[in-house]
Amino acid sequence: MRLLGREELKAPREPRAFLVAIAKGLLFDYFRRAALEQAYLTELMLVPEAEQPSAEEQQMILEDLKNIDRLLGKLSSKARAAFLYNRLDGLGHAEIAERLGVSVPRVRQYLTQGIRQCYIALYGEPT
Repeated sequence: MRLLGREELKAPREPRAFLVAIAKGLLFDYFRRAALEQAYLTELMLVPEAEQPSAEEQQMILEDLKNIDRLLGKLSSKARAAFLYNRLDGLGHAEIAERLGVSVPRVRQYLTQGIRQCYIALYGEPT
């Protein structure tokens, strides 16, 4: 998808290596999303049956989780971890910095990147 957004595409010097790299990326994405889906279904089994969402709601939640994963997949692993620590676990900047082994200003940069990705997903590129 990233290639389709480019205005000018150059022919790869090594087409076979280029295709292998694309295939590896697609496999990585597939297995990461499959693991995400399995984690959701595992957590869902812990919810009392009376409180479980309907099959349609479960599918919508899974789609939302996959979209969020796709969105956050554009971030570096540390930026993604910082964003999730902050937004899901409620950790402060200092604690995130300690966990990731980075400075507090770097954590702020990571959080800004995460928030920017969310903004772009909702409203498009800022003008």
